[in-house]
Amino acid sequence: MQDQIKSLARQYAADIVANRRHLHANPELSFHEYNTAKFVAEQLKAIGLTPQEGVAGTGLVAIIEGTNPTSRVVGLRADMDALPILEANDVPYKSTVPGVMHACGHDVHTSSLLGTARILQNLRDQFEGTVKLVFQPAEEKAPGGASLMIKDGVLENPAPASMIGQHVAPNIPVGKIGFREGMYMASTDELYLTVKGKGGHGAMPDQLIDPVLIASHIIVALQQIISRNRKPANPSVLSFGRFIADGVTNVIPNEVHIEGTFRCMDEEWREDGLKRMKKLAEGMAEAMGGSCELNVVRGYPFLKNHPELTRRLRSSATAYMGSENVINLDLWMAGEDFAFYSQVVDSCFYRLGTRNEERGIISGVHTPTFDIDESALEIGAGLMSWLAINELSSQK
Repeated sequence: MQDQIKSLARQYAADIVANRRHLHANPELSFHEYNTAKFVAEQLKAIGLTPQEGVAGTGLVAIIEGTNPTSRVVGLRADMDALPILEANDVPYKSTVPGVMHACGHDVHTSSLLGTARILQNLRDQFEGTVKLVFQPAEEKAPGGASLMIKDGVLENPAPASMIGQHVAPNIPVGKIGFREGMYMASTDELYLTVKGKGGHGAMPDQLIDPVLIASHIIVALQQIISRNRKPANPSVLSFGRFIADGVTNVIPNEVHIEGTFRCMDEEWREDGLKRMKKLAEGMAEAMGGSCELNVVRGYPFLKNHPELTRRLRSSATAYMGSENVINLDLWMAGEDFAFYSQVVDSCFYRLGTRNEERGIISGVHTPTFDIDESALEIGAGLMSWLAINELSSQK
């Protein structure tokens, strides 16, 4: 079976690359993946599948049934949206949409899963169970396409026993992949604070309630919630990237606006930390004569890789790739809406190496020069096919 999969991956490699280049040249932003969804649907129909379209707006779901299809189900997920970034690469497949770019590899994920679909459709009489292909919109924008796909029933009828997703890794050389058991990626909440006081002339501070000073104290104090209230073994980050005090050298404004992000890997601590931040910010502002409003925009939960599932997939990947090409991943404090799946069903999110230093392919995701070594596409499609078939077998 492994040799068949590798042979089919090689056979379809050029088509997978062509699909990726088409998607890369024609990116669409979150919740606007209309042409992308149409393209994916056409590719699926061309291999004999009947995709369910319009899931969560622009998402698609397709089913590949092997023998005894009701026995067990595995879900495979790819995301389809691009980012509001102006591409700086000079390549034939450069984005044709000004200010929009596939800078996070979702074109890779989608084209790779389309390749996986072709491989599995070709082998459907050689495995038992059902593979559910999930092409979701809007990974990059809250509330996250995954959460909406779940609400639209993507984890039902049939219900997958496990969900598998892959993501490009520009820090990992092409030809290698990475796994991590347990907590892997962080929850992502956005914090918006408005600190109000009484502005006026900077030379008369006794007549003012200085919101700049209050806001500065709040920022410093909030960091102590992380250092003194969370368990040391629980990773957590609180960062503020925007502080707007729109006065001048001798004018204190009436209010200050602060924006930041809170990230962690424990849902109980997440709730406790947010409550503590609100209480501290409001109390400190009041104690200094002003007021503070903290608005939290809830993001994605933390992503956890089911240990037993991840160990099985790692073992299968080692058999396919060789032990020297399967590496351990570190914790990553970025967020991913695949986390919504991981909170509901046994899930594994692994990384596909795309880096090639000799060719200068070294840029990180979310940058204008992000690109991949396209040989990763053949690996990605073949590996995901192998993992799906092995996971179906493991559920007997």
